[in-house]
Amino acid sequence: MKFGRAVAAAALLAVVTACGSGTTAEGGGGGGKVGIDHPRADSDFWNSYIKYVPQMAGELKVDLMPATNSQNDVAKLVNNVQALVGQGAKVIVMAPQDTGAIANTLQQLENKKIPVVTVDTRPDKGKVYMVVRADNRAYGTKACEFLGEKLGGKGKVVQLQGALSSINGRDRSEAFLECMKAKFPGITVFSEPTEWEGSKAASMLQTRLEQNPDIKGIYMHAGGVHLAPTLQVLKQKGLLVAPDDPKHIFVISNDGIPQEFEAIRKGDIDATVSQPADLYAKYALFYAKAAAEGKTYKPGPTDHDSTIIQLPNGLEDQLPAPLVTKENVDDKALWGNQVK
Repeated sequence: MKFGRAVAAAALLAVVTACGSGTTAEGGGGGGKVGIDHPRADSDFWNSYIKYVPQMAGELKVDLMPATNSQNDVAKLVNNVQALVGQGAKVIVMAPQDTGAIANTLQQLENKKIPVVTVDTRPDKGKVYMVVRADNRAYGTKACEFLGEKLGGKGKVVQLQGALSSINGRDRSEAFLECMKAKFPGITVFSEPTEWEGSKAASMLQTRLEQNPDIKGIYMHAGGVHLAPTLQVLKQKGLLVAPDDPKHIFVISNDGIPQEFEAIRKGDIDATVSQPADLYAKYALFYAKAAAEGKTYKPGPTDHDSTIIQLPNGLEDQLPAPLVTKENVDDKALWGNQVK
């Protein structure tokens, strides 16, 4: 299905206008400028997302303002949002990395009747029009099941966590640990909070491998920042070997970037969960435009293989995020195989 028809079908399926046909929601109106803040530029995943944004804005005919970048700093995010509003933004798209520290800003935006779409992360408090995200608990569960089966339910694994101040870090970590406890009690898990920083991941992994040379599995919360340092540490220790080598450490990641796919093809890592960077950009702007037009949504399935769920502070469109292994790594439908 072509992009334009897909969006039109999604609108017909999921949109319910606030008070009937032709009526806009409070604070809506007939459209307007969309302000967007990117969360960081030190991650291959986020850099891919950033490249998709202007492409999707053009296809959707979104009046997109020049983007800001908060560089993983919530204070910069707050300042950037204030600047975008001052420049006339009617809707804000953001991806707060610290999901607990953005509540005051969300309250201020609600007071000004400026809808907010968040991407990849779900704020702990504060009203949101729509969260565009995948089921991050499913990431942790898929990683647990993959490693548990590869290790035969026994051994030691390292979990390179993201930031636990982020709902994504918490969801992935908690689901991974709960699954391990329930399904693979014979596996010992060492959890390392890296704050989404590659240098911390390398240092923590190095220390764990020195203390526990019999570690046989690694779960990386974010390939965009964890992949390169992890491979470097494994190479330094002579552990970057083929999957059929007894010294091989099974590695599963999250993101679905081209670098992970190449590592899977080489046998350096074994799997990843593909976060849809293209769909994050597409539907973040789709919902931003809908918010500017005063449209509202209700929970339920969509026509793009996702489900809208109700949150205490808004709605969330949970986009699909498939497991990628050697068997399907060359699937052309995966966004990581479409990046030029």
